Amino acid sequence: MNLSYRICYVLLRNIISYKRFILPTFVVSLGQPLFYLITFGIGMGAYMGYIGGKPYLQFLVPGVLISSVMLSSTFECLYDTFVKMVHERLYDSLIATPVSAEDVVAGDIAWGALRGLLSGVLMLVVAMFMGVHPSSAAGVLILVVVMAFVGVLFSSLAMIVTSVAPNFDFFNYYTELVITPMLFFSGVFFPLDKFPHWLKVFSLFMPLTHAVNISRAAFSGEPIPGVWWSVLVLLGLEIAAFVVGIKMMKRRLIG
Repeated sequence: MNLSYRICYVLLRNIISYKRFILPTFVVSLGQPLFYLITFGIGMGAYMGYIGGKPYLQFLVPGVLISSVMLSSTFECLYDTFVKMVHERLYDSLIATPVSAEDVVAGDIAWGALRGLLSGVLMLVVAMFMGVHPSSAAGVLILVVVMAFVGVLFSSLAMIVTSVAPNFDFFNYYTELVITPMLFFSGVFFPLDKFPHWLKVFSLFMPLTHAVNISRAAFSGEPIPGVWWSVLVLLGLEIAAFVVGIKMMKRRLIG
């Protein structure tokens, strides 16, 4: 791949453009995860009691943080990227400059990851105001790093989908058949140990499952079985998705 420092220019362009829409996008990015946190954490938490010796809200927050990153990164690199590529023809304009196609796509992936990270950090701040805190300052730093990596992963996966999308309706297949099931069967809202064996095995093929495992380990400061395996799986998936996403988008942009 022909990547260069010009990725930073693409990222900076997106940041400057984002400043015009910061309020509405802030509300949208925060809305759904905050709804999950309040509805499940407070409402259902009153009935769930304790999970693993801790209040349900303590179990819920690490998963909601990661799902917030996933949703923001995904939608940024699905709909917004498609608009810039097809309707605004922005990608064509950028490629006409010394910025390469790889730089443009990688810059947008970085932007999607940054949007996801901002959403995750906002949710972390809200959780702290609700009295749910990571076990240590080191745990906060690890969570931020994990959210950044998760953002790159789901931005890259969304780029792969966008590279073959003929229209907006195509994204419904990915969001309804991949993102939504992943959200509910990756241990975000409920422990997986009560699920059927086949569903537990199936969940291991979902990247969100591994991201949630790492997030819970960082949040609690306690070792979780298989967490290092989750780290390796997540890193491998991220590298593969990043490379494939850039190559497929480049093929669509310049053939």
